Amino acid sequence: MTDPTYPDLDGASVFITGGGSGIGADLTESFLRQGAKVAFVQRSDASEFVEEMEKKTGNRPLFLQCDITNIDLLKSCMDQAAKAHGPITALVNNAANDKRHSAQDVTEEFWDWMQAINLKAYFFACQAVMPGMKAAGGGAIINFSSISYMMGNAGYPAYTTANGAITAMTRSLAREFGPDRIRVNALAPGWVLTQKQKDLWVTPDALEAHVARQCLKDTLEPADIVGGVLFLASNTSKMMTGQMLVIDGGVVTTG
Repeated sequence: MTDPTYPDLDGASVFITGGGSGIGADLTESFLRQGAKVAFVQRSDASEFVEEMEKKTGNRPLFLQCDITNIDLLKSCMDQAAKAHGPITALVNNAANDKRHSAQDVTEEFWDWMQAINLKAYFFACQAVMPGMKAAGGGAIINFSSISYMMGNAGYPAYTTANGAITAMTRSLAREFGPDRIRVNALAPGWVLTQKQKDLWVTPDALEAHVARQCLKDTLEPADIVGGVLFLASNTSKMMTGQMLVIDGGVVTTG
């Protein structure tokens, strides 16, 4: 599948959390192919991925190793990215952790950790990028959520709580940042079959049951999410903000 071309993303300064694996890796590659200057953070070492991307795209991303629950370090990485590539004009809050758990097993420590990864880091990344986007005359923020909370899924209540909060936060920040031409939208993928999902949770029965709920009967791959993110990051969507874009094969409906 070939990505559409968005000329305004050529040379744009893009920052992606979790940009070295899963959906994030496809996002990094796709923005690089647009000609964007991409910086990404990842907790694990992504040096080999950087070399691979340069060979495949001719465009080298800037990798900054970071645990996004360390807000000071995250902000420092964003500052480094802005110094290297110019003010960040597209922020993609992609990193997340959907570790399975039951409500009865949740400790206060686990709850705080899940919110730190799945919500707190998102907010402070948005806060950190706002002044630079304002100075640049505008920008786009894309916050990843999930259809999990809209489905009322059991098995990870701390995660779905954060997903719902991301949608609410997106709407509030869209209102607050809008006068400075900063667009803030959320994107909710369905069950995307990343390697992590396949290794940990995909079983034939579970996948069959989920696909049965989809209008479209193909399984979702990371590449299926890319087009929506490029659209939301580009000026093609310049009058779209405070919205939730769902890419799930038709499991949930909005409106």
